Amino acid sequence: MLSPQDQLTELVRTLETQQHVFATDPLLITEKLQGEDGKPIQKLHRRASRIDSNGALARVLGKIDGRIKGIMVVMSVVWCISGFLGLFTLLQTNVVNFFYVLVCLLGFHTVMLLGWLVMTLINQGKQSSNWFANFVSPSYLIRGKDDVTKAAVDLYERQLQHSGMRWYLGRFSHQLWLATLTGMLLAIVFLLIVRQYSFSWESTLLSDQALITLTQILGWLPSMVGFGVPDSTAIVQSRLVTDAMPLSVARQWAGLLVGSLLMYGIVPRAIAWAFCALVFRRKKMRLDIKQPYYQKILNFWQRHVVDADNFKEAPAPIAPKATVSTGKKLVALLEYPSEQNNWWLEGLDANINDNSEIEDFGIVDDRDDMDRLTSYLDKHPVQVLLGIHSKALPDRGTLRKLDRIAEHATDGLIVQLLGDTSLTDNDIINADISNNAVSSTADLKKQTSAQVAGNQEVRYQQWQTALSARKIGLVDTK
Repeated sequence: MLSPQDQLTELVRTLETQQHVFATDPLLITEKLQGEDGKPIQKLHRRASRIDSNGALARVLGKIDGRIKGIMVVMSVVWCISGFLGLFTLLQTNVVNFFYVLVCLLGFHTVMLLGWLVMTLINQGKQSSNWFANFVSPSYLIRGKDDVTKAAVDLYERQLQHSGMRWYLGRFSHQLWLATLTGMLLAIVFLLIVRQYSFSWESTLLSDQALITLTQILGWLPSMVGFGVPDSTAIVQSRLVTDAMPLSVARQWAGLLVGSLLMYGIVPRAIAWAFCALVFRRKKMRLDIKQPYYQKILNFWQRHVVDADNFKEAPAPIAPKATVSTGKKLVALLEYPSEQNNWWLEGLDANINDNSEIEDFGIVDDRDDMDRLTSYLDKHPVQVLLGIHSKALPDRGTLRKLDRIAEHATDGLIVQLLGDTSLTDNDIINADISNNAVSSTADLKKQTSAQVAGNQEVRYQQWQTALSARKIGLVDTK
């Protein structure tokens, strides 16, 4: 379940998308919150509370939540009373069969607890059937045809269908079992206070020694916390008892009965309840602020009005100027081919006529090319001149290749950005689609050329930033 603040925020989002008229104008509240401090989620909560200035939305959500919790409380009380009455009916005779009563107390409970544990291990990561959502559907708990009620009911329906609700339901089922066991404990304590019981046991198959061993095993855990346990003599004397037994022996059996109910019934169920509560807290439904609705608001709050007289634009990063060595060089193209032969002459000394000191590696694109290049660089100390086409994006994969080449280049790595002045038909078609108002083909080509040049300038600055961060020299060809 969402927290009350998240519920109100999500309800405001739902109603605003439905053009609901709020008590306070959401746009006005959003603008006022732009200058306030706080984390995004805190400001969204604050915004929802101020939009619901009359508390109408919060009252509807509180009514549904209160009725769901009321049903859970009533069911817990009924289960507690049923446990009390069931055990009260069971202990109406003064002489009771100890093991028969113990099985009635803990037999079905133990089977159900082990079954829950097995199903939890089997269904890890799976969504179990949500019977609770069908049982306490908000549409049954609140009636109303107005927009607020419908939106609130739909919000609770979505919460009840969340995958984390399986732990919420597990906690509730353990809560009912704890209520039942608590009612049984209250009944036992009450009857042991006002009546004197004699405890006996009888068996057709088990011998006295077998029952002694079983009782000692059963009493080990209760004895650890101070409950009395019958000794071997008391166990043998208690077989087929029909009259009053010594009070000291009866108290030992009574202590074992109460201790077994606590240690084998209430404590394991309380641990299971705490486990479900802890997992539900970790996996509970949370407000998704990545939705376009919230992102639009957060982006608006992040805008700042800047005075033109006081504004100072931060200088764009510039890559260091490349230093060309006098030794042997290796030239390679990254991912894209070049339209001109001997493209590296533009960046190197233009008077070099002998290309024997320049190794043309070709295009470096896939993994095999990278392995072949790095193997060559590990064996030959050369300076690498890497030609990067204007179409190449400085994305994560491309920069990873650049870093790997720089790591293996013994005499350093320098980069030359290759421009693209040609205008393709595809560029003209794309420009034609976005510029229907262009009157002639000549005007279209002129406008498209300007657009391509602008894109290249943006890409050039992106590479400047990437090379500056890596301290890789850039060949100046402008």
